[in-house]
Order: sequence, then structure tokens, then C-alpha cells
Amino acid sequence: MTVVENVLLAAGVLVTVASAVGALAMRSAYNRMHFLSPVSSLGGPLIGAAIAVANGWSLTTALVGFTVFLLALSGPVLEAATGRLAAQREGLIPPESPE
Repeated sequence: MTVVENVLLAAGVLVTVASAVGALAMRSAYNRMHFLSPVSSLGGPLIGAAIAVANGWSLTTALVGFTVFLLALSGPVLEAATGRLAAQREGLIPPESPE
């Protein structure tokens, strides 16, 4: 493994582990969401970049890149949906009524 691969992989794993530890330490769902959002926006792309550097340009690299793209695209949407559901369950916002 090259130095670039090691640095990217270590940074991605560090972000992911730090986010998980931070989420375990928080009590409310809102604070947990703040700690888990870097996994999809930073951790995944860093690990994906490390895999891309290790494999070179191939179909595997394209699949990894596509997976990282989907993770980065769906992460904020899932976080917003989770926050809205938590707020509805706590009674902070009323549930939407079908019209």
C-alpha cells in the first residue's frame, strides 16, 4: 500500500469511528444525527478514494465511486427524514394530514 492509500483509509476510518463514539455518547436523537452525518459526507468518500487509489481505474473503482455517490446523496435525505420523524414523535411538530 502506498502512503496516499494509507492516509486516505486512516482518515476515513478515524472519521467513522469518531462519529460512532460521539453518537454513543449523546442522548437525544438530534445530537446523534449531528455526529452521524460526517460518516456519509466524509468517511465514505475518504474510504472510497482509498479503494480507488488502491485498485486503479477499473470497473471496480467505478462501482465503488457510484456507491459512495449514492451514500453521499442519500445520507442528508435520510437524516432529515429521521429528524422529522423524531420531532413528530416528541410532539414538536404536528404530523402531516393527508389531503
